[in-house]
Amino acid sequence: MNKKQKIILPILLATACAMGVLLGGLLDFSSSDALFSSNPKKQKLNRLIDYIEYEYVDDVNTDSIVDVTVNRILENLDPHSVYIPKEEYAGVVENMQGDFVGIGVSFYNVNDTVVVIQALEGGPSEKIGIRGGDRILYADGTPLFNKDISTDSLTKHLKGEEDSQVTLKVKRQGIEDLLTFNVKRGRVPLKSVDAAYMLSPDLGYIKVNRFSETTFQEFKSALKKLKKKGANEIALDLRDNPGGYLSEAIKIVDEFLEDEKLILFTKNKSGAVDKTYSKRKGLLEKGDLYVLINENSASASEVVAGALQDNDRGTIVGRRSYGKGLVQREMALGDGSAVRLTIARYYTPTGRSIQKPYDNGNESYFKDYMRRYKNGELISVDSINVNDSLRYETPEGNVVYGGGGIIPDVFIPLDTDSERNKIKLLLHGGYMSRFIFNVLEENRTFYNNIKRKNFESKVKITDEMAGDFIKFLGKGNYRLNLNKQNPLLKQYLKAVIAQQLYGTTAFEKLINENDPAIEKVLELSKKNE
Repeated sequence: MNKKQKIILPILLATACAMGVLLGGLLDFSSSDALFSSNPKKQKLNRLIDYIEYEYVDDVNTDSIVDVTVNRILENLDPHSVYIPKEEYAGVVENMQGDFVGIGVSFYNVNDTVVVIQALEGGPSEKIGIRGGDRILYADGTPLFNKDISTDSLTKHLKGEEDSQVTLKVKRQGIEDLLTFNVKRGRVPLKSVDAAYMLSPDLGYIKVNRFSETTFQEFKSALKKLKKKGANEIALDLRDNPGGYLSEAIKIVDEFLEDEKLILFTKNKSGAVDKTYSKRKGLLEKGDLYVLINENSASASEVVAGALQDNDRGTIVGRRSYGKGLVQREMALGDGSAVRLTIARYYTPTGRSIQKPYDNGNESYFKDYMRRYKNGELISVDSINVNDSLRYETPEGNVVYGGGGIIPDVFIPLDTDSERNKIKLLLHGGYMSRFIFNVLEENRTFYNNIKRKNFESKVKITDEMAGDFIKFLGKGNYRLNLNKQNPLLKQYLKAVIAQQLYGTTAFEKLINENDPAIEKVLELSKKNE
């Protein structure tokens, strides 16, 4: 592998997660009815659009003109003021609501047949016994094994109004007759807490992938369960978390701070300051706390890390965060579309702004990761550039810096091993998921009957299976030189099996084995005993 390829692989890996940062701009995700006064500038734009629509010599899609115009206007403001077209708006809202209405399955379309990957945890299908590998052949008598049915059409048959019922005819491996399931459509959780489990007898681990409407509820439930298991310290993993609802992040911070501690403040264009303080009795106001971040932790994730760091509460572990400290409000445009407009900046309790500069334009702003990689700051903490004029001190005298992201207390360098990065790319690209689905399909009866407690001993990833995965990639014209004996390759393949059988906590638990940041947290925990 040449030098250029070695640089590109880790950049691609991080870019896959960094694309989510724009979704992390929902710091104030509320609609607002503005007062639109009439003025000549607005009339000028409206008149031009009317002239084009009614007088221009050729037919023109004026909707597309408006979309382009809105986007060009926002491009001249800041990187996080964005336009949401009406055809994308419903998906954005659903993602941030934390649930959707449906039967609750993920599926592949295999040979024109809907095959369940897994019934989603907490959804209607899981509750009535639909399992991975089940083939949904009919929905209310309508055949779903027609090659002409699109994925959108399939989804429409399975989704519907809340509490409406659909009768499914299902083929299950090993059973001759079709099974009938009467499924009442309901709210299916889109979980933002990926995992919650014990790292040690005293140390609990919680991974949050974004801040949606249900994040605090999920987080608090997970924290209570871990405390019952003996957790008196917590590792909160916010790596690759692009942000989301600020209110959910604030409530999580409040679980760790004593009352009347400043969490953050915002300042708008008129200079008005709005301060937010902790105000409730938290579940873990005492006890060690570790917050894991990286270069893709943005927005609300940085609020959490910054608030805890500035209050001398816990240890921040990882790499410098993204650097997004602009507050957006979503505003409807009247046709189903919306604009997410920056209305203020937020500051951590010491007064530092986390927002990195964007004076050189959006393209330069979003290529900041490449600059960080080249200047070495992802490899060495000594390469992080700080501005002494943005130097602040916490109440206990610890030095922190503003000007772009949260700098961790304990630095973890980026993994630059080329083969490991290739394996991670294959995981995030979905290649492992499809391969493992095929493996499970070959022996569904065996895999579906393995109890979670017996999984580790009963499922082994052999050199043969790893070799089959490499051959699978070759059939898809994705050729990489991978060693079938690579322990990480086997670890990830096993983790994906656990994910499809048992869900995300089982997956994360296996993925986190030998993770440098997790290992460092365990080391710090032992030192603090």
